[in-house]
Amino acid sequence: MDKYQSQQRINKLREVINHHRYLYHVLDKQEISDSALDSLKKELFDIEQTYPELITEDSPTQRVGGKPLKEFKKIKHHQRMLSFNDSFSKEDMQDWQERISKLLTEKEKKEIDFYAELKIDGLAIELIYEDGFLKTGSTRGDGTIGEDITQNLKTVEAIPLRIDEKRKVIVRGEVFISKKEFDRINKIQKEKGLPLYANPRNIAAGSVRQLNPKITAGRKLDSFVYDLVTDFGQQTHSEKHKILKALGFKINKNNKYCKSLEDVLRFREHWLKDRKGLDYEIDGVVVIINNNKIFEKLGVVGKAPKGAIAFKFPQAQVHTKVLDIKIQIGRTGAMTPVATLKPVQISGITITRATLHNEDEIKRLGVKIGDTVIVGRAGDVIPDIVKVLPELRTGHEKNFKMPEKCPSCQTKLVRSKTEALWRCPNHKCFARQKRNFYHFVSKSAFDIDGLGPKIIDRLLDEGLVQDPSDLFELKEGDIVLLERFAEKSAENLIKSISEKKEITLSRFIYALGIRNIGEETAIDLANNFGSVKKLKEAELKTLESILNIGPIVAKSVYEWFNDKNNLKLLDKFERVITIKNHPVIRPGAPSDDGAKLKGKTFVLTGGLETMTRDEARDKIRSLGGDVSGSVSSKTSYLVAGLEPGSKENKAEKLNVKIIDEKEFLDLIK
Repeated sequence: MDKYQSQQRINKLREVINHHRYLYHVLDKQEISDSALDSLKKELFDIEQTYPELITEDSPTQRVGGKPLKEFKKIKHHQRMLSFNDSFSKEDMQDWQERISKLLTEKEKKEIDFYAELKIDGLAIELIYEDGFLKTGSTRGDGTIGEDITQNLKTVEAIPLRIDEKRKVIVRGEVFISKKEFDRINKIQKEKGLPLYANPRNIAAGSVRQLNPKITAGRKLDSFVYDLVTDFGQQTHSEKHKILKALGFKINKNNKYCKSLEDVLRFREHWLKDRKGLDYEIDGVVVIINNNKIFEKLGVVGKAPKGAIAFKFPQAQVHTKVLDIKIQIGRTGAMTPVATLKPVQISGITITRATLHNEDEIKRLGVKIGDTVIVGRAGDVIPDIVKVLPELRTGHEKNFKMPEKCPSCQTKLVRSKTEALWRCPNHKCFARQKRNFYHFVSKSAFDIDGLGPKIIDRLLDEGLVQDPSDLFELKEGDIVLLERFAEKSAENLIKSISEKKEITLSRFIYALGIRNIGEETAIDLANNFGSVKKLKEAELKTLESILNIGPIVAKSVYEWFNDKNNLKLLDKFERVITIKNHPVIRPGAPSDDGAKLKGKTFVLTGGLETMTRDEARDKIRSLGGDVSGSVSSKTSYLVAGLEPGSKENKAEKLNVKIIDEKEFLDLIK
């Protein structure tokens, strides 16, 4: 064929291939076999290789990428990509409806209806089309900036490379992998003797972030589109889905319009029972206010729109066996019993351990080694033993008894009258030392880059360090002699340690790992005393008189700074590091221009985009405000950043004012 004939053939092949792709991936129909479709693609590929100038970016052959990407570029989203707050019960949903109703007029309340979507266990994406062609595809990232994964998304058959619309179109959806494909990939992994993947979402997320699009193509990913950012005049969320379908996108046929909250509850209950029949994982349903004007009016708090919520399924539960109960030793000497379980999957996650919290919890559950137990993940996250099934006992089960001595150093354990925990009182206990080192170098403490648990363990095993102060006296020659430790690695580590020889007093106090002392309490102590010397000299009564510090915390501080071993450690620190204090204006200080937040208490949750949380705390305090680590009725504002935690729910229940980062910045200007 000459070039003209080849162009004609290419056009027809593309039309036929796209037709069958649409039937198979969007309408779930199949008119020809997979092998027949593959042969059509092969012919198209061969012709395009003969005339590469005829290759266009929307050709079906371009779904399998060419050259591997060197790196992912960053893409700023046209509008921020949000995620949802969670609910787990009918009561939670009723509370949500009540909260949003307070923000609406009586007329708007009567107009409230919903659109319910299956919550796919996949990866959120944004697609941008220009002149009908797929221009860019990106991950959600931090909500504002994502990664450019266009070449990889072009390999996903369910995502059209071309749509019949010339204007710029922005849509959002989910990339996921089917259960069938998940099993196929794991079968290959097993045959190769490689580790099995834990869940479909991990494969989907890892696949779209491959530097080689051919690897992505080999994973046979799928996709649903669920949101239309471009304005086509849509007045409801359900209209968005109709437009998306008309444009040729694959939408989830199981999504449903719900007139009332009762309809939503029935929809969720149906899929809770029938989700096993789906060929993909779901962990709940997303419920959205259908009326777009009402949805927009409700606005956003933190990372989530007020007009939408994730109605998650109850915690998944399965049964397994307790193979053993072991003791985990914390940095303060706390002995935590942990159940070693026969590996079991809960919602696609392999679980091998579950905490038993303390001796009292073991007694409450009546759990024995060898017992069959029901294990769940609260909110599909945290492994927990829910119940023991004593009727399945064989008689070979063994009672667990808390050790009388520390498993690490053999020191006799002690239990205080105020706690259910047993503790090792030996400050030189090797297990405690390790945990204390991990805490000392953590992000909120000295934040030493590159000094992780494995390296700390090696330094301790080799006797190169006895306590954290020894870190600052290490030399490159000490480390480079360690097995598998390169010269450059040793140089980088020593540099990282050296860069952290100067630290603020509050961070230093926190890094010491004093029992009951968190970041906020460390700041309170630093602001009140201003130096380690004054803190050492403080009387118990003085400590108890400080705002936000009660008798228990005061006792912990007093005892720590009056322990002779700790005093020796402080002397060593004074020789190797510099501790600086940065005084701030305390709440209640005389009013002036620098105390505009006087009398206001803030709680921070989630990540901030324009500053770190430490910088935000410092700014609040510099303006006379106070910062607390927990929400209470006395909290003035909860600042909700990206991915806020449970503090947001508590703030809503207590009617604490919740502000986003923009509102916070306006306050501190």
